Amino acid sequence: MGPKRELKFALESFWDKKSSAEDLEKVATDLRASIWKQIHFIVPELGPQTKFSYASHKAVSEYKEAKARRVWRNHFSLLSLLGSILPIYKEVVAELKAAGASWIQFDEPTLVKDLAAHELAAFSSAYAELESALSGLNVLVETYFADVPAESYKTLTSLSGVTAYGFDLVRGTKTLDLVKSAGFPSGKYLFAGVVDGRNIWADDLAASLSTLQSLEAVVGKDKLVVSTSCSLMHTAVDLATRLSSTVRLSHGSLLLPKRWLSVNALGKALAGQKDEAYCAANAAAQASRKSSPRVNNEEVQKAAAALKGSDHRRATTVSARLDAQQKKLNLPVLPTTTIGSFPQTMDLRRVRREYKAKKISEEAYVSAIKEEISKVVKIQEELDIDVLVHGEPERNDMVEYFGEQLSGFAFTANGWVQSYGSRCVKPPVIYGDVSRPKPMTVFWSQMAQEMTPRPMKGMLTGPVTILNWSFVRNDQPRFETCYQIALAIKKEVEDLEAGGIQVIQIDEAALREGLPLRKSEHAFYLDWAVHSFRITNCGVKDTTQIHTHMCYSNFNDIIHSIINMDADVITIENSRSDEKLLSVFREGVTYGAGIGPGVYDIHSPRIPSTEEIADRVNKMLAVLDTNILWVNPDCGLKTRKYAEVMPALKAMVDAAKLIRTQLASAK
Repeated sequence: MGPKRELKFALESFWDKKSSAEDLEKVATDLRASIWKQIHFIVPELGPQTKFSYASHKAVSEYKEAKARRVWRNHFSLLSLLGSILPIYKEVVAELKAAGASWIQFDEPTLVKDLAAHELAAFSSAYAELESALSGLNVLVETYFADVPAESYKTLTSLSGVTAYGFDLVRGTKTLDLVKSAGFPSGKYLFAGVVDGRNIWADDLAASLSTLQSLEAVVGKDKLVVSTSCSLMHTAVDLATRLSSTVRLSHGSLLLPKRWLSVNALGKALAGQKDEAYCAANAAAQASRKSSPRVNNEEVQKAAAALKGSDHRRATTVSARLDAQQKKLNLPVLPTTTIGSFPQTMDLRRVRREYKAKKISEEAYVSAIKEEISKVVKIQEELDIDVLVHGEPERNDMVEYFGEQLSGFAFTANGWVQSYGSRCVKPPVIYGDVSRPKPMTVFWSQMAQEMTPRPMKGMLTGPVTILNWSFVRNDQPRFETCYQIALAIKKEVEDLEAGGIQVIQIDEAALREGLPLRKSEHAFYLDWAVHSFRITNCGVKDTTQIHTHMCYSNFNDIIHSIINMDADVITIENSRSDEKLLSVFREGVTYGAGIGPGVYDIHSPRIPSTEEIADRVNKMLAVLDTNILWVNPDCGLKTRKYAEVMPALKAMVDAAKLIRTQLASAK
């Protein structure tokens, strides 16, 4: 997307028809040229004139065909498309050959998953079909993000038309043992992914060099290639000049998004041309980090260690808590709420930007944010929403906002990373032990609650989501860092409760996102992730209602872990995934806590009708009890315009009232 999101703005300008396709292409071309100048020793695998226009037409026609035959939702297998798509690959390969390409890389990260025998057979057949088209080319097959299972390794390394194999040796450490024990095909290249492509920490050159030297004995020096563990799309272009001026790390030389510098240094060292000064500086930075008081906080470490031996559940059952909460909150059947954020207008962003740049006073900033909160509260009251939110006008991002206020976090001014489409985020950098110096949200939540007699939700981001959407320190296990964040959020929850907030939402939007690719690793991850969430709220009163929110993923396979989170209410994406969530309840899973499957998709500007939402609610009532069902959108409203939000929320509230009337009449 570019150091300053140049491609994002050019893309959105093109979508809004404010610029031409030629303008967009020029920005992209200039951006590529700028980045390639920095990595001139890496040869691009694709020719600059290559055009990829084949797949789009075929994908649409095959989608229409599948839809017409109604196999899309039933027993449609993606593998059945292999025979149709391989000719397209042959066309692309032929054009690359004509453009003068000598190496072609195929990314096959699916090989790290637990594939069935028929899937591995399909993989072998596909490359056998491509073998003649690939003749005369050097072919690299890359895998990443996890260990390659033994059967997949055997299948991969038996391909005859492949020149080289790439492995992630950062998150796939067991693959290193597999290469040594199972052997490596003679005459082939091994692209050793020893430099982390998913984090911003400088590589430990001594450790990586040791790994590379151990591989030399198996592969041969002339067949070993130093590489990143995956593509570099997951890190910012350069953090060296983008770390916020308010935070300077004593071991800042460990922040090295220019991963190619490590690749280059290791390649030279392996070839006997070691840059002694560069490697010595790296070793000194690694040692400094281990002893730095900014990294290590003994009090935090002791508190996290003390968590062992308890599962941190609330003392009473969820049904007993819901009864106590209902007596206090007195909510109607099918209570309505939103997920948290309201539209972030240009004026609102300007106010935050000017305050950050010290162009306006704190008093002026607080006044502007208070006015925005008041507007959002009045809108919700006029719409007759039951449980309100303050709209989060003070927040730039649901993770960055908290990272800026927690010890152990640093943040960037322009460290943008693509999230989806043209959306970008600036992940915080977790460099040390995490603690909460002071309350982060209490001031704004109390202000909002004072504006209305209706329940006002305190809005927090959960520890697992903060972890998964940050650049995480790599010198201790991720779960230990997550427990530290959980303890910090726990203090915030308790302060919100003490401040009179009766409903507290702790979002875990990224809990499913962090699930390992290998099934054998699922249980361990879910155990500490769910435990981290329970830590945040285990000490609140029965009358304090704890919500959580999850969005945009397949939750059916982890539904029992979601139940194990022991939240009082969960609001969860449903409409965007075409109500797949409801199928798990049709299959007999019992859910006793409050639940709000989203009734409309906020990622679309389309405004749903009252009848459409009512129909969705009725489908939910077919599998969920009336007394636990909530009515809410799929996700937060930050990216939408008020012209879309107002009628959509009105339709949502009207639908809830319509169903309440029908239920009352039925009685």
